[in-house]
Parts: sequence; C-alpha cells; structure tokens
Amino acid sequence: MTMNPLLIELGTEELPVNALPGLAQALLDGVIDGLVKRGIAVQRGEAKPLYSPRRLAVLLPGVGTAQAEQASEVLGPYLNIALDADGQPTRALLGFAQKAGVEWTQLARTTDNKGERFVHRAVSAGVATATLLPQILHEAIAAMPIPKPMRWGNHAHAFARPVHWLVMLLGKDVVEGGVLGVMAGRNSRGHRFLHDKPVWIDAPGTYVDALRGAKVLVDPDERRERIVRQVREHAAAAGAVARIDALNLEQVNCLVEWPSAVSCGFEGEFLAVPQEALIATMETNQKFFPLLDDAGRLVDRFVGIANIESKDVAEIRRGYERVIRPRFSDAKFFFVEDMKQGLASMAAGLANVTYQAKLGTIADKVARVAALAEAIASEVGVDPTQARRAADLSKADLQSRLVNEFPELQGIAGRYYAVVEQEPVAIANAIDEAYMPRFAGDAIAPSTLGQVLAIAERLDTLAGGFAAGLKPTGNKDPFALRRNALGLARTLIEGEIDLDVTTSLYRACEFFEGQFIALRSHELSREMEKASSESVKVANKQELISDIASEWTTISDDGKKLARKASDELRDFITDRLRSYYAERGIEPQQFESVAALRPTSLPDFDRRLAAIGEFARLPEADALAAANKRIRNILRKVEGDIPDDVDPALLTPGAEQDLADAVHAAIADTDDALARRDYVAVLGRLARLRPQVDAFFDAVMVNVDDAAVRDNRLALLQRLANRLGSVAAIEHLST
Repeated sequence: MTMNPLLIELGTEELPVNALPGLAQALLDGVIDGLVKRGIAVQRGEAKPLYSPRRLAVLLPGVGTAQAEQASEVLGPYLNIALDADGQPTRALLGFAQKAGVEWTQLARTTDNKGERFVHRAVSAGVATATLLPQILHEAIAAMPIPKPMRWGNHAHAFARPVHWLVMLLGKDVVEGGVLGVMAGRNSRGHRFLHDKPVWIDAPGTYVDALRGAKVLVDPDERRERIVRQVREHAAAAGAVARIDALNLEQVNCLVEWPSAVSCGFEGEFLAVPQEALIATMETNQKFFPLLDDAGRLVDRFVGIANIESKDVAEIRRGYERVIRPRFSDAKFFFVEDMKQGLASMAAGLANVTYQAKLGTIADKVARVAALAEAIASEVGVDPTQARRAADLSKADLQSRLVNEFPELQGIAGRYYAVVEQEPVAIANAIDEAYMPRFAGDAIAPSTLGQVLAIAERLDTLAGGFAAGLKPTGNKDPFALRRNALGLARTLIEGEIDLDVTTSLYRACEFFEGQFIALRSHELSREMEKASSESVKVANKQELISDIASEWTTISDDGKKLARKASDELRDFITDRLRSYYAERGIEPQQFESVAALRPTSLPDFDRRLAAIGEFARLPEADALAAANKRIRNILRKVEGDIPDDVDPALLTPGAEQDLADAVHAAIADTDDALARRDYVAVLGRLARLRPQVDAFFDAVMVNVDDAAVRDNRLALLQRLANRLGSVAAIEHLST
C-alpha cells in the first residue's frame, strides 16, 4: 500500500478565540474518521491540531493513496426457486445474474439455515483517496462545533468566519476539488502584516517551515512556548516574576501568529488598589501578563504580546499603557469610594437586594449563614463570636462599586475593606475564604474560621435550593447546587472538620420549613389535578384522591417532617457528588459503596474508612472474607423472628464452631479500642486474621439445623461476626 503525507489548510478571517482549539481538534478528528470509515489506511503518528487565528490545518504523516480492494457479496435466490426440475435456470436466477453482470454459471453458491442459494461475489479496486478527500473534508466541516456560523458573499455557504483559501496536498500533488466555495491549491498565506503574500507549499512536510518563514507559527505548542519564554525573559529583565495564568495564556496564543513580547509599566500609585482588581483588568480585559515580586505582590510592570515585530516598539508600549490606564483609574476610584461608604453601610443595603424570590433578600441569607456559622464554630472549636462577625460582613462587598465592576472580586474586596476598617485579620481572611473552593481544582479555605464560614454558606445554599424547588435536573443546575455540595464535602474532608453533616443539614433546612410546606402544597396541588383528571385511569382512584386531600389538610403541621426529609435527600445528594470526587482519585466503585452503605455522619470519618477499606482490599484474605460476609448477610436476611443478642457457650460444638466463637470473641476484644480511636486500618487488619476460622466454620458447620436452640445460637454467632466485619464498611460490597 502506497502511503503519502496529507495536508489540508483552511484559510479564514480571524477565528473566535475561545472556539479555535476545539474547531482545530474537530477538523483533525473529522478528517481521520472520514478516511478510516472509507477503509483508507492512516498513519497518524504524532499528528495534532495545527492552527492560528487565520487558519485550521490537518497534517498527517501517512495516508493511503487509495482504498483497499472492495469485496462485495450479493445473495441471490435459493436453489428451489433458482432452478427448475431439470436443473435449468429460472427467470429469477437469470434476472439476478443479469443484474450482477455475469452469466448464471459464474455465480457461486452458499448455504445458510434455510438452505443452499446462489451468491455473486466480486472484488473491485478501491477508489483513489484524492477522489474522496473533498467529500471527506465537507463532512468533517459539517460536523464541526461552530458556535455562530457566518454567511458571506452571495452564496449559501456558512462557517465560523469567511473562508479565503484552501490548501489540499496528498504527497506533492494538489487534490482537485473544494469546499465552501473555495478550490484547493498549494498556496497558503503568510502573516497579515509581516508577509502579506502567497506562500508556496511544495509538499506537506515543508508546511510548518514554510509558514514559519512567512512569520506564522502554525504549531500552537511552538507559539505557546515562544510566548512563555519571551514573557519570562522580560520579567527577569525587570527583576520580577511573570504571572502566567493558563486561561490567559491560551487566549493570547489564539490571538497571535507571530508573538512578540513588549515590556510595559504603569504609575505606582495604582498599587494602592487591591492587586486582584488590577490583575483582572490586565488578564481579562487586555490579555496582558502581570509581573509580581518574590512575595507574590504586584509590581508596576506588565508584559503585552503583540502580533507583530514592530520597528517602533515604544509606540506599541505607549498604546498598551494608554489603554490600561483608564481601567486602573476606574478601579482606584471605586476602591476609594467604597472605603468612604464602609462595610456596615454596604451590609445594610443588602436588605433591598433579592437573593431568590422564594428565599428572601441577601440580608436574610446573611442572617441564616451567621446563625449556622455560630453553631458550627461552637462544635469545632472556633470562636463563635468571630464566626458570626465574619458571616455578618461576608456579603457586604456585593454592594460595593468594585465588585459591581469586577464580580470575580466578591469576597476578595470584602477582605480588603475589612483590613482597612481594622477588623481582625482572621475575620478579614474568612470573608474571602468563604468562597473557596471557587472553581474545580481550587483549594479549600486555609483557615478553620474560613472553613466554618464556607460550610455555613454552602449548607444554606443547598437547603434553600431544595426548598425553592431548584433541584438539579439533567444538565440544568441554576443554583449551582452540585458545585456547592462538592465544595461543602471537600471542605469537611480536606479540612478534617469532624461535623455531623446530617444534623447540620437538618439545622439548615429548619430555616425553610415554610418554604418546604409551600413546595409540598404546590406538588400536592399538581398531584390532585392529575388524579382528578378524567383522562387519567388509575386503580383505586378515589382512594388516591382521598390520600392526597388528607395530606393536604395536615401539611401545615409537617414543616419539621418535610425539613427532615429534605435533609435526608441532601445527604444522598452530597454522597452522589462524592462518587465522582473519589472516582477521580482512583477509588474503586465497590469500595466507595461499601462505606456509603453505612452512611457515616462525619465526612472525614467517611474518608478514613475509605482509606482503610482500600488497604484491606489489597490483603490476600479480603476476597474470601468479603464473600463470607455476603453469605452471612444473606443467611441473616432470611431469618424470621429475633436473633439472640448473646452466644451461649454451652450450645457450641467443639471444633470449627467453638474455634470461630473464640476467634470472634478475641477479635472483638482486640478491636474495641481501635474502633473507638477510629483506627480503621488496625481494625480491618485484625479482622483479616479471622479468615481460617470463618472458612473452617462454613466447611464443617450447618447453620440451619432442626434444633432451634442450636440454630439460633449459631445465628447469634454469625450476627456478632457480621456486626464486627461491617463495623468499618459493608465489606460484602467487595465481593463480585
């Protein structure tokens, strides 16, 4: 099979920055899928998406020049239909042969479960890849995730941006054809300003170098490395360290074809403004790279990336500094005016801001969070007064001018204002830390006070979301309850906050008893409407209507019951979030389920049990004990009546039964203290030593004997064993 390199380049106007990497990946995947689907050999090698703001490219080191030979098989009539009594062809067989283009005698025969029949088999040469490529490219483009397709000119073609040229080479030959109204050739185009002329591509292997010579770095990795290198060099020259945010770097990389760094500065007076506001302006609005000192403090320097090597760098520098100065001035003005207003005044204004239509104002939320924070602080050894104070101030900055301009600074701005007003540092930091983790992969609040506030905040958000009927469905999660649940769980686990999460959830839900009553009343109204509909046919319809009406009349007294039910649902909701959290850490699903089955009320305790069960699962005795415990659970589940609490030594038979009883008694005595200390690894390690006695018992002893006293005594022994085996986790889940 002859293989040739393949190059496809689609030249466009500047493509959408955020969509560019995805579009390039989709084009590469679509072309490869189209080739494979048609049976064309592909050597992908280290091929990756190539792109710049004005082009998307596919470069494959080897593609078959034609499809493999195409074998076909067409089934014809069965012999009883194809041949007459004299063995001569019928009209059915002759028609089939004519359609196949052969004499009937050239047809082969095959047999299936219905009998013998004629078949036409043929092998044809594969179609040339060059013939198929235009259609492959068309299909790949049609499947691309284009956010907002554009139309241009007087035709019906649509793409992310107008298309101006197409390069399509298989080996050194141009592939005839085109897409989106553009015919393929071998001329690419260089940098819009530095090399505004056609670029001849002799062969796919010369593509990257040819464009580099035309001041275009089409390899995004090469472009990214150049940006990072230049930014760091300019930072080092300024005696500083560059802050290179991954998102900002990726956006800059999608804005330039020939990056060129420019060192810039600003007036030192702006450094009095919270540096997060200045950094947000530089990165989000201007795509610049801020510079920091060794302590992480912003300095009065930054680096911009131009898409041109200018002969007058000073002019570019002045332009960059000119565009950033008004934004910095605004930030400084907002900051100064906010300090004049003060946190207390800002907090008072929250009474006029709706949090959620069914849940009151933001001031109402602050009051609930403060009460929760105070209660949690008392339980975990934090000063309750500080917790309440931090909570009272935690949302005040939402009324600030600075946060109104830079929403991502909520909490951060509050910390600065609290410091200015000489609040204790712990309280100021907690105002900021209450929002942590802010995003996936972010750290939890570093201080215990901040963790308490973060927990209280998320407890209220979760309870309120469920009370307002905003449970997530499918991809919809308008209140970000999934993210809040995971943030709560992570804070408890990683902060080792040994809090009873069930009690805490109920405490949060109690604030919303009225909302839960209203929500359930609305649900009952819909249920009654549905049950009363003439089109609904259900058994015992009148009984169903009566049950709904009965609950409806008593629902006003069920606030606490509904709050308890909601807290149980929230507990399960958090457990669901933990499944993905631990799956990302490599925890086996059956290990997770073994601990979740016990519903530990403390999430740090949940984490310790899970770590212990992971170590236990690696022991050679684990599988056998898990299977044995599963067998024991099945036996006990079928028991009718009560099982004695204690084992009667007089009813034990010598041998395997007595040995197991002695071993279980010793294991319980040995693990009591470890269980109290939550040393679950030690508990499971000791229980693993029971395997020989457990195996011998089931080999030699019949549990369900006719003698009721003996049977019950053996069940009591198994119950004691099962209780201790399941004291850390439901290990039967480990048994496949």
